[in-house]
Amino acid sequence: MGWDTIVRGGRWFDGTGAPSAVRDLGIRGGRVVTVSETTLDATDCPQVIEAAGRWVVPGFIDIHTHYDAEVLLAPGLTESVRHGVTTVMFGSCSLGVVHVGPTDAADLFSRVEAVPRQQVIRALTEHGTWSNAAEYITALESLPLGPNVTAFLGHSDLRAGVMGLGRSTDRRVAPTTAELRRMRGLLTQALDAGFVGLSEMRNPWDKLDGDRYRSRTLPSTYASWREYRMLHRVLRGRGRVLQSIPNLTTPFSLALYLAESMGVGLRPALKTSFLTAADVKANPLLHHTMGPIARLANNVGRADFRWQHLPVPFDIYADGIDLVVFEELGSGAAALHLQDEARNALMRDEAYRRRFRREYDRRWTPRVWHRDFYDAHILACPDESVVGKTFGQVGDERGLHPVDAFLDLVVEHGTKVRWYTTISNHRPKVLDKLSALPEVQMGFSDAGAHLRNMAFYNFPLRLLRRAHRSGFMSIERAVHRLTGELGQWYGIDAGTLREGDRADLVVIDPAGLDESVDRPTEAPVEAFGGLDRMVNRNDRAVTATLVAGNLLFASGRADPLTARRRTGRFLRAGEPRGTVDPATRREPVTN
Repeated sequence: MGWDTIVRGGRWFDGTGAPSAVRDLGIRGGRVVTVSETTLDATDCPQVIEAAGRWVVPGFIDIHTHYDAEVLLAPGLTESVRHGVTTVMFGSCSLGVVHVGPTDAADLFSRVEAVPRQQVIRALTEHGTWSNAAEYITALESLPLGPNVTAFLGHSDLRAGVMGLGRSTDRRVAPTTAELRRMRGLLTQALDAGFVGLSEMRNPWDKLDGDRYRSRTLPSTYASWREYRMLHRVLRGRGRVLQSIPNLTTPFSLALYLAESMGVGLRPALKTSFLTAADVKANPLLHHTMGPIARLANNVGRADFRWQHLPVPFDIYADGIDLVVFEELGSGAAALHLQDEARNALMRDEAYRRRFRREYDRRWTPRVWHRDFYDAHILACPDESVVGKTFGQVGDERGLHPVDAFLDLVVEHGTKVRWYTTISNHRPKVLDKLSALPEVQMGFSDAGAHLRNMAFYNFPLRLLRRAHRSGFMSIERAVHRLTGELGQWYGIDAGTLREGDRADLVVIDPAGLDESVDRPTEAPVEAFGGLDRMVNRNDRAVTATLVAGNLLFASGRADPLTARRRTGRFLRAGEPRGTVDPATRREPVTN
């Protein structure tokens, strides 16, 4: 019996949490045909991947990305694939490009997700050929996709597409009965096409870009509870997923979503995934409530509720004041509303500075950012005397309030002042506890967004490193959390590596799970005009990434065919196990 590929002698993890074992994997036709205790005959096999001493695991699933524009310009999505991610989800945070045009998409994405505005417009102008969800899938599958993709339908995309961006962000305007019916119909069409669910946005800190409706909040935030519940009923009836974000100015609104997720009588539970910055410095007690709240709703109320959590320290970097956390402050949002010299003039104004200092010093308000400039470290600045210090230290040296020290440097040097801080997940023991909670899902990487601000493309490797080094969780359980658990909950054919499964897998050298996985760096994005973005580079860890049996990456190098031919596909919710698109198969390259 001939094989397209043999993965030889690695420690195999099937993604279910079952015990691992040393096995040979025989791959043919894009599927795992056999998992063998004995050595497979490699006669006439064109590709043998030696995996002795390494882990062979299902490809990782990234449930929260913002690749919606980038995938159109660089469909290989190599920043994720090189770290073993073989399935990514788009349409997060109510955003999407299914029903809006280029300018509206740029207004939705550019400010809140820090994606270059002109590149969003270019991506949609050059590739936006679809008019509905089914055509969107067809358009994606016409591209040379590297990983598999799937998507939520974004509520802001849906609302703006039906009502127009202006009407959908006007408090005086409510959707007509016909518009509500149209939203429901389009959501149903998307679910019929295979979308995994709907994403919403309740937090008012995320703002529109552009000149037409600049600084209005995202369309999803304007919806009434009646509108939300109408869409939730569609999801509930189809067993699909709601992704949402709490209104952080009114934390008690979480109770509505816990109740909405519950199954009552014959009403089934609504699968609900809520984004959260878990162990935030601004509220060190918050993490104690996450498990009990979800557990109570799930066990007593028959809910199906999960927290979506990034299982690594949440380090953020910034150039000047261009950072989404400043949207929490009225003064910060006022500065981000302006551009260039108008912004500088505002930041020089003493009345503005008094407002900024007052809001900075007000401790008992809802927040994600800890608002501590003594915990904001300067990495680069034309004034080299401040590099390596915090803004608070600079203020002490100059006899200034930390806010004034920050604003002075930004006014003088603009985006040439580069700095970083950690806003959450900073305590290793708490991070381990949260990562092990069954009510928590591994995700929230924001891959493809905040290009200059964060680098979490390799978060699965970082979780495996912690599990491997500290033993707080078995490797089998950690792999399951990153793969099979997610694939099953979201209803997609991904995350397991058993006989009959599609051959989406990653080979990991545990010796490569060293300190390099925790260090970000910068690399240009050719698709975005060479912009330097934050990325991860730990190429010793992943020695091979395969999608549908196709080798995409090996020891940090992309297969040159990846950019020219599709290997991934759109994973439709509810598909049969082991589905392989014949168009993604190609002859293996002999080593």
